[in-house]
Amino acid sequence: MSRRFNVSNTLLAGVRVVERETVADRRGFLSRLFCADELADAGWVLPIAQINQTFTAKVGTVRGLHFQTAPYAEMKLVMCLQGEVFDVAIDLRRRSPTFRGWHGEYLSASNNRALLIPEGCAHGFQALSADVVLLYLHSQMYVREAESAFSPLEPRLAIVWPCAITEMSDRDANHPPMHETFDGVNL
Repeated sequence: MSRRFNVSNTLLAGVRVVERETVADRRGFLSRLFCADELADAGWVLPIAQINQTFTAKVGTVRGLHFQTAPYAEMKLVMCLQGEVFDVAIDLRRRSPTFRGWHGEYLSASNNRALLIPEGCAHGFQALSADVVLLYLHSQMYVREAESAFSPLEPRLAIVWPCAITEMSDRDANHPPMHETFDGVNL
C-alpha cells in the first residue's frame, strides 16, 4: 500500500502536522482524510468516536481555546476543507516539556495539511478567509461535564493571532483566566 500522509513533528511534544498526498488526473483528485494504520505511527491509536464540522463566515473570527479533561481527554485531527485558518494547539499537559507552549499552523483547502492534537492540549483557530469549513475527528465523544477552556486572549499563553480579531463568541471571550497556579491537566 502506498503511503498517503507525510507527518512532521512540531516543537510541541506529540503535536504533528499531517500533509495529505493527493492522486490527481484530468477528472479531479482523491485525498485520503484518515487511515488508522498510517496515522498510528503519528500517535493516533484510538478509534474515531465523533466527527464534527464547523462553518465560520467572517475573516478574523477566533474560536477556542477548548479541551476536555480526563477521563474524556481527546485527540483531534483538524483539517480545513474550505478557506484558510490559523490553527493552534496549546500544551496543557502537566509535566510536559512543552507545557504552556503553543504551535500555530496554516491549514487550508489548498495545502492539504491537518493538525494532529494529542490529549491534554487545547485547540483554537482564526479564520483567515470568509466561509471556512473545518472537519474535526475526535477520539472521544463530547462530554459537557468534561469541557474546559481558556480565552483565546489569555495573556499567559500569549498567542499571536495573524490578523485583528473581528469576532469571538461571548462564551469564548469570557472563559476563566489561567490562574497563576495552574500546573496543567492530568491524563
